[in-house]
Amino acid sequence: MRASPPAIVGFEFSKFSNLNPLFSVMADDAAHRQSPGRKHRLSDARSVDVDFFDPEGVSELRRELSRASEGQLGTQAKDFESESSHTVHEEPFNLETTLRGIMERLDESDIQRRELGVMFKDLRVVGLGATASHQATLGSFLNPFNISGAIKQFRHPVLRDILQGFEGVVRPGEMLLVLGSPGAGCTTLLRVLANQRHEYHSVEGTTHYDSFSPADIENLYRGDVQYCPEDDVHFPTLTVEQTLTFAAKTRTPHKRPDEESRDVHIKRMVHILTTVFGLRHVRNTFVGDASIRGVSGGEKKRVSIAETLATLSRLTCWDNSTRGLDAATALEFVQALRITTDIGNQSTLVSIYQVGESLYRLFNKVCVIYEGRMVYFGPVERARQYFIDMGYEPANRQTTSDFIVAVTDPNERIVRVGFENKVPRTPSEFADYFQKSQLGADNRADIDSYEHEHVNKDHKRKSYRQSVVQDHARHTRRQSPYITSIPMQARALMIRRVQILKGGFLAPLIEMMSFVSLAIIIGTIYWRLSDQTSTFFSRGGAVFFSPLFSAVLTMAEISALYTQRPIILRQSRAAMYHPFVDALALTLVDMPITFFIITMYSIVLYFFVGLRQEAGNFFFFLLVVFLMTLTMKAFFRTLAAGFASPAPAQSVAGVTVLGIIAYTGYTIPQPSMIGALKWLTWINPVRYGFEALLVNEFHALTGQCSVLVPSGPGYDGITAVNQVCNTVGSITGQTVVSGDRYVEESFAYSFSHMWRNFGILVGFNLFFIFTYLFLTEFSSSSSRQSSAMLFKRGSKPSVLQEAEAEVKSSDIEKSTSSTGSRSFIKQKDRSRVSVVEAPAMTDVFSWQHLNYTVPLGRGNQRKLLDNVSGYVAPGKLTALVGSSGAGKTTLLNTLAQRVDTGVITGDRLINGHPIPPDFQAQTGYVQQMDSHEPRSTVREALLFSAKLRQPANVPLSEKKAYVEECLKMCGLEAYADAIVGSLSVEHRKRTTIGVELAAKPRLLLFLDEPTSGLDAQSAWAILSFLRGLADSGQAILCTIHQPSAELFGVFDRLLLLRKGGQTVYFGDLGHHCVTLIDYFQRQGARECSPDENPAEYILDVTGAGATAQTDKDWHDIWKNSAEALGVQEEIEQIHAEGRSRAAVQATYKSEFAASWGYQFVTLFARDCQAHWRYPSYLIGKVALNIATGLLIGFTFFKADDSIQGTQNKVFSIFIATIIAVPSSNLLQVPFIAMRSVYEIRERPSRMYSWTALVASQISADIPWNILGSSIFFLCLFWTVGFSTGRGGYTYFVIGVIFPIYYTTISQAIAAASPDAEIAALLFNFFLTLVIVFDGVFQPYHQLGWWKWMVRLSPFTYFVEGLVGQAVGGFDINCAAKELMQVNPPSGQTCQSFLSTYITNNGGFITNPNASSACEYCQYRTTDAFLGTTFNIKYNHHWRDLGLTLVYIVFNIAAVFCCTYIFRIQKGNLFRALKQRLAHRK
Repeated sequence: MRASPPAIVGFEFSKFSNLNPLFSVMADDAAHRQSPGRKHRLSDARSVDVDFFDPEGVSELRRELSRASEGQLGTQAKDFESESSHTVHEEPFNLETTLRGIMERLDESDIQRRELGVMFKDLRVVGLGATASHQATLGSFLNPFNISGAIKQFRHPVLRDILQGFEGVVRPGEMLLVLGSPGAGCTTLLRVLANQRHEYHSVEGTTHYDSFSPADIENLYRGDVQYCPEDDVHFPTLTVEQTLTFAAKTRTPHKRPDEESRDVHIKRMVHILTTVFGLRHVRNTFVGDASIRGVSGGEKKRVSIAETLATLSRLTCWDNSTRGLDAATALEFVQALRITTDIGNQSTLVSIYQVGESLYRLFNKVCVIYEGRMVYFGPVERARQYFIDMGYEPANRQTTSDFIVAVTDPNERIVRVGFENKVPRTPSEFADYFQKSQLGADNRADIDSYEHEHVNKDHKRKSYRQSVVQDHARHTRRQSPYITSIPMQARALMIRRVQILKGGFLAPLIEMMSFVSLAIIIGTIYWRLSDQTSTFFSRGGAVFFSPLFSAVLTMAEISALYTQRPIILRQSRAAMYHPFVDALALTLVDMPITFFIITMYSIVLYFFVGLRQEAGNFFFFLLVVFLMTLTMKAFFRTLAAGFASPAPAQSVAGVTVLGIIAYTGYTIPQPSMIGALKWLTWINPVRYGFEALLVNEFHALTGQCSVLVPSGPGYDGITAVNQVCNTVGSITGQTVVSGDRYVEESFAYSFSHMWRNFGILVGFNLFFIFTYLFLTEFSSSSSRQSSAMLFKRGSKPSVLQEAEAEVKSSDIEKSTSSTGSRSFIKQKDRSRVSVVEAPAMTDVFSWQHLNYTVPLGRGNQRKLLDNVSGYVAPGKLTALVGSSGAGKTTLLNTLAQRVDTGVITGDRLINGHPIPPDFQAQTGYVQQMDSHEPRSTVREALLFSAKLRQPANVPLSEKKAYVEECLKMCGLEAYADAIVGSLSVEHRKRTTIGVELAAKPRLLLFLDEPTSGLDAQSAWAILSFLRGLADSGQAILCTIHQPSAELFGVFDRLLLLRKGGQTVYFGDLGHHCVTLIDYFQRQGARECSPDENPAEYILDVTGAGATAQTDKDWHDIWKNSAEALGVQEEIEQIHAEGRSRAAVQATYKSEFAASWGYQFVTLFARDCQAHWRYPSYLIGKVALNIATGLLIGFTFFKADDSIQGTQNKVFSIFIATIIAVPSSNLLQVPFIAMRSVYEIRERPSRMYSWTALVASQISADIPWNILGSSIFFLCLFWTVGFSTGRGGYTYFVIGVIFPIYYTTISQAIAAASPDAEIAALLFNFFLTLVIVFDGVFQPYHQLGWWKWMVRLSPFTYFVEGLVGQAVGGFDINCAAKELMQVNPPSGQTCQSFLSTYITNNGGFITNPNASSACEYCQYRTTDAFLGTTFNIKYNHHWRDLGLTLVYIVFNIAAVFCCTYIFRIQKGNLFRALKQRLAHRK
C-alpha cells in the first residue's frame, strides 16, 4: 500500500510564471491538481513550509501578491472576486484561496503544463583507463620505450565498468537520495541521469525521460534536465539579483498568463525567489569568490538553487552540494530542495555524504551504491529494515544513512548473530540479493508501471512538445532546446557583460592605463618628428609600434576566458544560451570599450609623434589600429577557445607573437625574407595593417635630405647634381626623398595597397571572429583533472597492482578510499599501539576572557569573539561546534596565533604561564584546506615536515623512522608513495594530519573541520584516529561540521558558540551526551528524543542556523549558570597548579628548528623534484625555446654581410630577447603556487624562513631556464649566420646570463603581485618599457630627454653586449640596392672626388676609377654601422656583461625585498583596489 502524497505540493513555474508558484496549496488543493490516472509516490517525505527561509518576507509577499493579482487581472478582476470565496479588502488575505482561484484561471487558459521523470533499466557505464597509475616525469616523457605503449593505449584503450545493473524510476515530485562511499559511483550516476554522457566511453541500457530518449533531451529539451556540481560557480562580480535576473531572462517562457510583460515577469520572479530563499538582504551583494568578498557559503548555495529554479529545470541532479556546510545550513539546503520539488513538481536527485536523520526523512527514495553496483533502490523508510532483515545491524544511535552506507564497507558493517553465513558480502552478492527481494520486485513493478504510463506515449510526447513550443519566443527555431531567440540571448548577455565589467573594473582599468602609458612613452620617445630623411627610420618605428603593442597587450584575453569557461559551459548545458552568443556578446560589448581605449591611445601617440597632421590620415590611422586590435583580440580568443587548458594556448600565443613581430615587415623587410618563409607574411594580419599605416603616413611626404653625399669640409661649392641623399629611395641630384619611393624600395610597399589591406584586415577580423564563435560553440571544453591515483615511478604498491590487474571492474570515481578505510581499520589496534609511543602531553592550554574585534572601515568594528573562556586538557578530545558565522574557525585561529589583524584581549596561557615564543612550532594545526605541494608523495610530505620542524639534533634516521610510524597511525602505509595531488579527499585529510603529527607537537593539536567533505565512514575513521591520539595523552581541539550522533559521541568535551562568538556551553558531554542534554533540559529546552542527534538537538534549541529561532538568550543563561562558574574555578585551579612548576620553555634556540642552510637544501630538493614531476611545464619551456629559436633562425637565415644583413643580425638578437615574455609567464605560475602553500600552511607552522623559500625558488628554476636557453642558442646562432669564433661569449650571455636575468626579474614582479594574471600584465608592461629603450628602434641620438632611460634599461646592455660582440669587427659589403650613385664633376674620378668625404665619414667606393655613377657604400665596417645607427660599440661587451650581472644582483635583491614588503609585511599595492572592488555593494 503506497503512502499518500506529501501535504504540500506546488505547481509549475511555466504555468504560473506571473506570480511564480513558489507557494504551495494545501492537501485538498493537491488532490485538485493531480490527474486521475497519476500514480502515488512510493514513500511519504516530510514537507517544508514555504515561508521557511524568510517568514517576514513571505508574509509581505502574500500581501504584494494579493494586490498584484487584483491589478494584473485588469477588467476581469470583478469576475475573479465574484468567483472567489472572499474579497481581499473585506477579510484577511488567504494564500490558499487566492492561489486556488488563480490555478482555476490557469486551467481555463490554453497554457500546457509539463513535468518530467526518469526511468532507467540495465544501466551500464563504461569508462577509460585505470584508477591508479604512475606519475609522469620528464624522464618518462622522453623515454623512447614509452612511445609504443602510448600508441597501443591510444589504439586499444583500457576499458572498465563504472556502473553496472542499475534500474529505477524517479517520478515528478519525488526526491531521490544517492548514497555510497567516495568512489562508489554516485557522481557517475547523477551525471548520466542528467544526460551528461560525453565524458564516458559508452553508456548502455535503457533510459527514458517519460516518452523521450536521451537524444531527444539533448537535442530538444536540454534545459529541462540539469546537473549541478557540488561547487557553486558563478560570476563573482555579479550581484545576487543580477545573477538571478539573467537566469530568469534567458528561460522566461513566451506565453505567460494575462499577457504579462516579460520585464514584469522577470522582476516578479526574482523578487519571489529572493524572498522565499531568504536572499532579500543580499540582493545587491556580489556573489563573490575566493578573492572577492561576497555572500556566505550558505547564501551562495541558495543562489545556486534559485538560479536553477529560475531556469525552469524539470529534473535536477545535485552532486554532494552540502560539502563544507555546517549541519544547520546543510539541512536548510535540502529543505529548500524539498520546497522546490513540491512546488515545481520537479524530479530531484541528490548525492550527499553525511546525512542526518532529519535530512534523510525529507527524501522519498534512496539509492545505495556499492562499488558501482546498485544494492538498494526504494523508499527511504524501508531501507533501514531491509538491511536489518538482510542480516546487518546498526551501531548505537547510528543514523539510517550512515548505517546503510556502512553496510557496503566490510570493516564497518556489523553482522547480526546467526547471520554470519547468510549475509551477502561482495557487491555482486548485494546486487543479486536486492534483485531477488520483494523491494527489488516492487522497484521493477514501479518501473513497469511508469513505462506503461509514460514511455512511447504519443499523446504525452505531443502534449510535452506543445508546452515547450509555447515557451519558445516568436523567432526561435521550434526544434531548438533554447526558448529565447538569438537576438534576445545576445541582448541579455551583453547586459550581463556590462555588469561584469562594472563589478570587476580592475582589468579594464589596468588595460586602459597600460595603453595610455605606452602611448605617452612612445609618443615622447618619437617626440614631434620632423620631415627630414633622418627621421624616416624613426617614423617607421613609431608606426610599427602603434599597432604592435595594441595587438600584443591583448594576450591577457586568454587567461580571462579560461576563468569564465566553466560557468558558460554549465549555463549552456542548462539551455540558457548558445555559447557562441556569449562569445558574440563579449565581442560586441568590447568594441566600444576598445574603441574608447584605442582612441585615447591613438590621439596621444599620433600627435605626440607628430605624424601627418591631416584629418584623413589621422582617422585612417585610428581606424586601422582599432581594427587590428579587434582582430588580434579575436585571434587570441580563438586560441583560448581551441585549447582545453591555458598552458598550450599561452605557448602558442608566445610563438605567434614572435612570428608577428618578425614577419610584419619592419624588422626584416619583405624583400630580404627567405622565400621558404615569406608566406608567413601573407597570413600575418599585422603585416597588412602595418603596410596600410606606413603608406598612409609616407604618401605625399617629401623629406628634406638630412645627409648629402658628399658634403662637409671640401665640398662647399658643390651642386646638387654631384650629390646624392644617403636615404633609401633617393635619386642622384635631388636633395629631397619621396616617401612613396622610400617605402617601396625599403619594404616593397605601395600606396595602392592601402584600402586593399584594410579590406584584408576586415576579412581577417571576420574570419577570427567566426572561428572564435565556431570553436566556442562546438569545441569549448574544460580541462578535467584525472581521477586516477598516481604513484611515484618505480614503486609497486598493492593499490597500483590491483588497479592494473582489475581495471575492467574498477570505478571511474574510485579512489580506493574504501580500501583505505579497510587499511586504516585493520591497523586500528596497531595504530593505537603506535600512538602510545608518540610523546604524551602533560601541559594544559587555557584561555580566559578572550575577545577579538576587527575593523570594518569607516570607524566601524565587529566583535567576533565575546569573552570566551576554556581549556584543553591532555588526553581529552574537545569539540568546537556552532552554526556558520559563530566564530569557530576564528577562535581556533586566535588560539593558534594565526590572526594578524584586529585587536585581541584576554589571556592565553600554558599551565598558567604565558605561552612560549615558539608556541606555533610546538603545536600542530590541521587546516580545513588541504594545502600541499601537489607533486610530492605522502611519505615525502611527512618527511619534509619532520626534517624542518623536529629539533635539529634529532638524527635523520630517527625522523624517517617516526615518519613511518606516522604513516601507520594515519593508515597511509599503502599510499606512502602516492602523489598528494591525486589523492582522494579522505587521504588528503589524513596526509594533512600526518604532516602535523610528523612534527611531534608537544603542546596541542588543532584541527579545523577534519571531516568536511568526507563520507560517514571516512569521517568515523578520522575521528577514531583522533580518539586514539587523545587516549595516548594528546590534547586536541577540533571544530566539526555535520556530526552524527555516533561521531559526536567520540568527543569528551564541547565548546558551543553562537553567532557573535559567544559561549553557549563548555563542559563534558557525558556518556551518550547525557550531561550535555541534561544541562539544556534543566535550562528550559525541549526534551531530546531518544533517536535524535544530540548535535542537531543543541543547534536547534539554541537557535543556530539561518532559519532557527529561540525565545531564550542561551549566552545569558550560560553566563549565569553554575556550570560557567565551575569552568572559571577549574581554569583558576589549572593556573594555580601550573604556576607551581616551571613555565614551558621554547624548544628552538632560533626562530626555526633547522638551520638556514638545511632549510635551503631541503626546499631546493623539493622544488627540483616538483619540476621533474611536472613534465608539461618543462616540455613547455623546451618546446617554446626550440620553436622560437628555429623561427628566428630561419627568418634571418644566413644573413649576409650587407647593411641589411647586418641589420637583420641585430634584429635577430633583439627579437630573441622577447622570448622572456612567454618564458616568464610560464615560470610565474608555479612560483606563486608554491608561495601560496607557504603562506597558507607552512609559514604559520614556523616550518622554515621565507628567505630560504625565495632562494630555493630562484635556484630551482634557473637550471631549467638555462637548459631551454642553451637549446635556443643552438637553434638560433648558426642558422642566422653568426661567426663561430664569436660563439663563446654569445652562448654565455644568451644561454646562461639572460635566463638568470629574466628568471629573477619575473620572480621579483611575481613576488609583488597577488596572482599570476596581474603578474603577467605587469611583466609584459615592464618588458615593453625596457625593450623600447634598448636603442634598437629609436637611435640613441634621437631619444632626447629619454636618453637617461636607455642607460637605465638592462636590455641596452644585453643588446649592446651581444650585438657588439657577435656582429662587430667585420667588414660590410653593400648589396647593389644599398649603393648610392654619385656623379663626380667633369674630369674627376670617383676616388679623387669622394676621398675627402670617405676620410671624414667612412665608407668605400666599389668603382674608384670610374668617372661617373660612383657606387658609394656608406659603411665599411660593422662597427661604423652599429656605432652610427645604434650607438653600439664592440669593445663594450665585457663592460656590458658586468653591468648585466649588477642588474641580476639587483633583481635577486628585489625578489627578497618584494616578498618581504608585499607578502611578509602585507604591503600589497593592489589591496586598496581590491578592497574597493570588494566593498562595492
